[in-house]
Amino acid sequence: MRCVKLIEVKSEVGAGTRGASLGIEALRIASYKKLDDYFCLYPSEQVPVSNASLCKPTYFKCAKRIDAILENLNQSLKVIAKNLTENFFPIVLSGDHSNAAATIAAIKKTFPQKKLGVVWIDAHADLHSPFTSPSGNMHGMPLAIALAEDNLENQINEVDTLTQSLWNKVKNLGIAGAKFLPQHLVHVGVRDTEAQEEALISKYRIPNYTVPEIRKKGIENIAQEILEQNLAECDLIYVSFDVDSLDAEISVGTGTPSAGGLSIEEATTLNQMLVKDERVCAWEMVEINPALDKEGNRMAEIAFDILKATTKALQYQSKEIMYQ
Repeated sequence: MRCVKLIEVKSEVGAGTRGASLGIEALRIASYKKLDDYFCLYPSEQVPVSNASLCKPTYFKCAKRIDAILENLNQSLKVIAKNLTENFFPIVLSGDHSNAAATIAAIKKTFPQKKLGVVWIDAHADLHSPFTSPSGNMHGMPLAIALAEDNLENQINEVDTLTQSLWNKVKNLGIAGAKFLPQHLVHVGVRDTEAQEEALISKYRIPNYTVPEIRKKGIENIAQEILEQNLAECDLIYVSFDVDSLDAEISVGTGTPSAGGLSIEEATTLNQMLVKDERVCAWEMVEINPALDKEGNRMAEIAFDILKATTKALQYQSKEIMYQ
């Protein structure tokens, strides 16, 4: 029986707006408001992060603050890999989505012989590199990092030598090269992409379950199809849930909301069904930004309900509970 461990990564260095580092505390506030003891039930560990670079201009225009992000990713990698080795199931609560590159690297470093699949529940494809990103924000690059994909065929930026050197280090995080194959990536709810990403999606035939398709087939059937068809040959699965996968009317406290997204019920059911698969070895929630929430703490309250439901679906207990 695996045990849940909460891994807290309060980084917002990769985001284009400030405030995502406050997301974890917003989740706690949501639980306290509901008189829920969730955060007392499971052991937790905080990853040391450096948000200090946000106080200064960044030299790296095509991969903003990549030096600080490399440092953060290395710290996160160590903590997550350690917990995987200790047979914990990491529920990773992150600020911005760049941290997912560390989670994926930690899984591959811990289980180098295992074939990894990734389910990416997000409004965005996150397949940019410094060579293709219009913004340079690295929360749009974690999948390119994990796939070691430069996408030079669709290059729009001239990238300086120092940025390229750091980018190569980021791509080789944990172990050298790609951590999984593009045919083992599944997008869910992606609807806000750039041409450079669309070219990669087409090149690798990366499936994307759009919201209209989900409504037509049913979320239960989509989850089953992902597990039994798309990722059937994978030994391990990582699920990454960005709250902006929810419809913009719901995801009121996140940096890059997008219309036409998932409902709360669809997101909850999807995550619950996915984590019940014994191959799922880590689950991550990202991009809650209470500083942008014009409805109090609504985003975190919605996210907390999804977090709690997903944890319950795991049907695992923390060591603290097991040994009481």
